[in-house]
Amino acid sequence: MAEVRSRARELTKWAVTLPPTAFLVAFFLLPALIVVAASFREPGEFGGLAPWPAHSLDAYRFLFGDVIYLEIFARSFAVAVLTTLICIVLAYPLAWLIAHSPAKRRDLMVLLVVLPFASNFLVRIYAWIMLLGPANLLFTPFAVIIGMVYVHLPFMILPLYTNLENHDPAWLEAAQDLGAPAWTRFWRVTFPLSLPGIFAGSALVFIPVIGIFAVPELLGGTRDILIGNLIKQQFLEDRDWPLGAALSILLTVVVLVLAALATWGARRRRHGAKAAP
Repeated sequence: MAEVRSRARELTKWAVTLPPTAFLVAFFLLPALIVVAASFREPGEFGGLAPWPAHSLDAYRFLFGDVIYLEIFARSFAVAVLTTLICIVLAYPLAWLIAHSPAKRRDLMVLLVVLPFASNFLVRIYAWIMLLGPANLLFTPFAVIIGMVYVHLPFMILPLYTNLENHDPAWLEAAQDLGAPAWTRFWRVTFPLSLPGIFAGSALVFIPVIGIFAVPELLGGTRDILIGNLIKQQFLEDRDWPLGAALSILLTVVVLVLAALATWGARRRRHGAKAAP
């Protein structure tokens, strides 16, 4: 009987884990391996990839041999960091307001936050083109940042709201009873407890921003090309697929390293908080 139950649990585990695993292998791992292989190929005579078995490291030599690619990566990183910081500053008060609103009003406010997703992404960006055009702000770095923040702000609000909603009010009441003023209660109680929400929202904002190409292309023009625009240009315009693949791999590695460092820092902070008396 115990053996039958064990087999049933094993079958259930496989039935639950196999479909998502197969999905990730088919639509993430295999395409990633194809891109890796393409980065070591030679470009075809008329674009694309040269026939097998042609292979080369020229894409990586070209990538690391020209400082302009480092500048584009640095610009993309700076835009992603600035967008993330602005989203934190704008999202925190709104998330706090939603979390401390009555339940009926809270549901409506969350609906308003996610309502822009009901319209097409490009329609919303073209609306910003019409708004920024009369003010002569179109095709500037400011327009790019505005578009980035507008598109990704909900991804910062929702994790912060979820975190703030679950805070135990007893912590604030205890701090108030001990004589802590409102500002001290925020910095010593609310803000540290909300750091997991900030980290989650920052990941949801930073990672898409560093690789996005539609917003800088439509709002920034050719002067504000980012790494996502460069990858798109190599694949669709220059048809230098090996260089585009090498850029994609480098971007993926950078994002994975940053995600690993953020996870490591969060774990250290969590362990440090548990070890504190």
